[in-house]
Amino acid sequence: MIKFILNNKEVNTAEPCGSLLLDFIRYNQHLTGTKIGCREGDCGACTVLIGDLKNNTLRYRSFTSCLTPLGNIHGKHVVTIEGINMNDLMPIQQCMSDASATQCGFCTPGFVVSLAGFCLSKKEATPQNAVAAIDGNICRCTGYKSIERAAGRISELMQQRGDEDILEFVVDNKILPLYFAGIKDRLKTLLLQLNGELSKHGTSIQFAGGGTDIYVQRPEELKEAGIKFLYNEDVLKGIRKVGNKCFIGPSATVTDLQESEVIQEYFPNFNKQVKLISSTPIRNMATIAGNFINASPIGDFTIFFLALDAMLVLSDSNERREVPLRELYKGYKTLDKRPEEFIEQIWFQLPDEKTRFNFEKVSKRTHLDIASVNTAISITVDDGIITGAHLSAGGVGPVPKFLERTSLMLIGNSVTEAVVIEAVDVAQTEIHPISDARGTAVYKRLLLSQLIKAHFITLFPQLNMEELFGSNMGLVAD
Repeated sequence: MIKFILNNKEVNTAEPCGSLLLDFIRYNQHLTGTKIGCREGDCGACTVLIGDLKNNTLRYRSFTSCLTPLGNIHGKHVVTIEGINMNDLMPIQQCMSDASATQCGFCTPGFVVSLAGFCLSKKEATPQNAVAAIDGNICRCTGYKSIERAAGRISELMQQRGDEDILEFVVDNKILPLYFAGIKDRLKTLLLQLNGELSKHGTSIQFAGGGTDIYVQRPEELKEAGIKFLYNEDVLKGIRKVGNKCFIGPSATVTDLQESEVIQEYFPNFNKQVKLISSTPIRNMATIAGNFINASPIGDFTIFFLALDAMLVLSDSNERREVPLRELYKGYKTLDKRPEEFIEQIWFQLPDEKTRFNFEKVSKRTHLDIASVNTAISITVDDGIITGAHLSAGGVGPVPKFLERTSLMLIGNSVTEAVVIEAVDVAQTEIHPISDARGTAVYKRLLLSQLIKAHFITLFPQLNMEELFGSNMGLVAD
């Protein structure tokens, strides 16, 4: 049985754990305010809030219910648009109405729920953060300026909170219904009732994290599959520093990285870089290990951690072995991993004061899109000489690529325009892009060349941009 609180009532269901929350909400519970749109996590029409207790703190995040299996909401609080409705328009809905921010209304519930998530977050109440909360919601008819105005008014409302507890503020000011005040205690009681693992259905067992990729690919197959849900296992969570190493639980999400003091300290540009990756609801759901195991040639965090020379601890629950991330990929969607193995731990050496890191990505849309080409670099310079380099690239071959020859070529050289151009030339010999919907092979070669130069311009601004970008790009015809 799966048990959780849906809006203001406790729900017990024997539906398969692999069933999608969206379908359960609409077809089992008949809550049709949550809409069916893309079923790929792109449009945001199916957005819900999911609250869970962490260290005695109730935390809410927005999720796309079209990619959320029931197994991942066991013991949590799920909030649909019906769960934030009141007798009259509540303040978020009123702001949307006053700003003329709705037209056909199909997408509006998703926007309202995402903005309710902003009101429940600890983020500073700025218009920018309010707009960022709806970066996973698409509107096809109203026009975004009116929605932005509504978000701005909501941020002004939240600025009145000061140091008051978030839940107390939103309840006292009738931003959200009164029942929210009692959810924390109700979840505590519910969690005491839950014991052991979820029941498994079917004969084959497979692992699932956030589900943001596999539920796009094969939702019907997964509905009845026997799934081991890793998303909620506390032993697979957490981000911590031990000595000069960072250890990341494989079920840590992108948002967990954003909120980590360790990541913020050692990667000060992380929040800026992560805006190029996905959307707020997907970042709330997607696990780092899932990004690795999906084995997409353009997986953003695979490329990110390849440049950090990350190590993986694989386990079958009996034996463990350590594999460098760059050795995990044997071919397109082919891994050095047995079916019964899962990632138990991820770790990498934290950069020291002589090491610099950068991530770059180009896609057809700036936000909420997969990359045409992405790349990352970690480079160590001591007394003007490069003593360490790890360069990675995606979208340029059948697997996420660690550019080994290019990385080795950089070591021992000074950081000069000539060395950067030589590195670009070497990189061209290591890649094998194909022409597809994301661009031609020649275009992808050009992109990687430009992005490698962008790494160096960003990290070493003393370099001459005109000399770098005016040079021969070193393109190699396929």
